[in-house]
Amino acid sequence: MFVAPDPGRLRLRNSLRAVIGVALAVAVAELCGLSLTASITGGLAALLALFTVLDPTVGAQRATTALLPVAGFPVLALATTLHDMPHARDAAFLAVVFAGVYARRWGPRGHALGIFGFMMFFVTQFLHAVPEQLPELYAAVGLALLASGAARFLLWPIERRTPPPAAPPALPGTGLARPTTRQAFQATVACGFALAIGQALSEDRWYWAVGTAWWIFVNTASRGETLVRGFRRVLGTVIGIAAGLLIAVPLHGAPAPTAALVAVCVFGIFYTAAPSYSWMMFFVTVMAGLLYGLLGVLHPGLLLLRFQETAIGALGAGLAVILVLPVSTHAANDAWIQRALHCVRAATAAALDRLAGDPEADPAPHAAELELLLGRARTALAPLVHPLSPLRARKARARQVLVLLDDCAREVRGLVAVAADPQASHDARLAAACWRVEAAVEALTAPVAQVSADSVAAACPRPAAAGAAAAAAGAAPEGVPALAHLHGLEHALVALHAPLRTDPRSPLVITA
Repeated sequence: MFVAPDPGRLRLRNSLRAVIGVALAVAVAELCGLSLTASITGGLAALLALFTVLDPTVGAQRATTALLPVAGFPVLALATTLHDMPHARDAAFLAVVFAGVYARRWGPRGHALGIFGFMMFFVTQFLHAVPEQLPELYAAVGLALLASGAARFLLWPIERRTPPPAAPPALPGTGLARPTTRQAFQATVACGFALAIGQALSEDRWYWAVGTAWWIFVNTASRGETLVRGFRRVLGTVIGIAAGLLIAVPLHGAPAPTAALVAVCVFGIFYTAAPSYSWMMFFVTVMAGLLYGLLGVLHPGLLLLRFQETAIGALGAGLAVILVLPVSTHAANDAWIQRALHCVRAATAAALDRLAGDPEADPAPHAAELELLLGRARTALAPLVHPLSPLRARKARARQVLVLLDDCAREVRGLVAVAADPQASHDARLAAACWRVEAAVEALTAPVAQVSADSVAAACPRPAAAGAAAAAAGAAPEGVPALAHLHGLEHALVALHAPLRTDPRSPLVITA
C-alpha cells in the first residue's frame, strides 16, 4: 500500500495538500469563534471538496468547487429542519441518496455535487445538528471551501503542472439499463434497508449503516465489484476499530494529540484511496473515533456499534446489487475489455498513419485513453481475481486477460514512442501487420456467434510465423522496432482468444 507506484509523487503531494487544506479550514473556523460542531463540519467539507472534485481541468474544478454550496446548503437546511421528525427525515435522506447517485450521469461535476449533498445530510446526523446551528454551519462550510480552494488553486496548484487524466466515460445504456439510473435505485434500496435495520439496532447511530451502503456504490459498476468493495469496507472498519481502541479511546479527546492524529488520518485517506480501499477505510474509521473523542461520546461500545452498523450497510448493498436490476461481473468486465481493445486498434492505426507521414495523426491520446480503460478493466476484473473468489476457472482466465492486456499496453506504448521519432520511416510490411492487428481486434470484439477460433487464428499469425516475420524485418532496420511492437500485439491478441472466447466455466488451456 505505501510502496504502491506513485508516478510524479502525485498521491504524496495530493495527500500533503489535503492535510494543509483541512487544517486551514479548521483553523479559520476556530479563529472566527465557531463552535466545535461547526469546526468539524468545516473540516469535513474541506476534505470532501479536495477528495471528490476531480474535473479534468483546473477551471472546471474551480467551477465545481464554487457549486458545492448549491448542493450542500439546501441539504443542510433540510436535514437540520427535519431533525425532530424521524419519518420525514428518513424519507428526505433516501431522496437525497437517489438524487446524489442519479447526478453521476453529469460526469465528474455531478458525481462531486451528489457526494457533497449526501455527506451534508450525513454530517448533520453525525453531529446531531439542529436548526439553531444552521447559520454557523453555513459559515463553516463557506469558510472551509474558501480555505481548501486557496490551498488547491493558490498555495499548491498541483494540477497546473500535472493535469489529471480524464476518466473514461461510463458504459452506455438507456432507461433502467443506464448505469446511473440503475445504481440510483440500487443505492436507494440498499440505504433503505440499512436505515431500517440500523435504526432497529440504534436510534442514535443508524446513519453509519446508511453511509456504508452509500459509499460502497461509489465507483462500482457490477455485482462483483460492489460485493468486493463491501467486504473491503468491513475489513478496513474492523482493523480501524481495533486501532481506535488502542489509540482514540485512551486519548479521551485531548485536543492537541487528537488534532495531530486526525491530520495523519487525512493524509492516510488520500494516500491510500487509489491503491487500497481497505486501508482508506481504516483511516476513516480511526478518524471517526478521534472525532467522537473530541465530542466526548467515545467508548468501546460505540466502536462495536460502528462495526455492526457497517456490517448492516454492507449487507444492504450486497442484497441490492443481487436483487435490484443486477449487472453481472462478466457483463461489466467484457464491456470494458472491448473498449480497451477498440482503443488498441485506434492507437495502432494512428501510429501507422504517423509513420506514413501524416503529421495530423497522433497515437498518443489513444495510448493515454488505453491506460485509463485498462485501469477500469482491472477494477472490473478485481472480483474474479480476489483471493476469496471460489471460481477457480474464472480466476485463471481473469489473470490471463490482465497479463495479456498489460502486454498490449506495453506494445502500444512502444509503438507510440517509435511513431514519435522523426527519424522513423514507413515500411510496407507495417501496413500488413497493422491490418492483422485490426482484424484480430475485430474478431475478438465481434458477437460470439459470428466468430470462431479459426477466424482469430487467421487474423493473427502463430508465434513461430510472427517470429519469422520479425526476423525478416531485419532487412529494413528502421522498420524493426515498429514491426516488433506490432508482432507483440498480434501475439497478445491471439492469446486473448482462449480466455475471452471460450466457456468461462471450463478450465483454461493455453496453447503455443
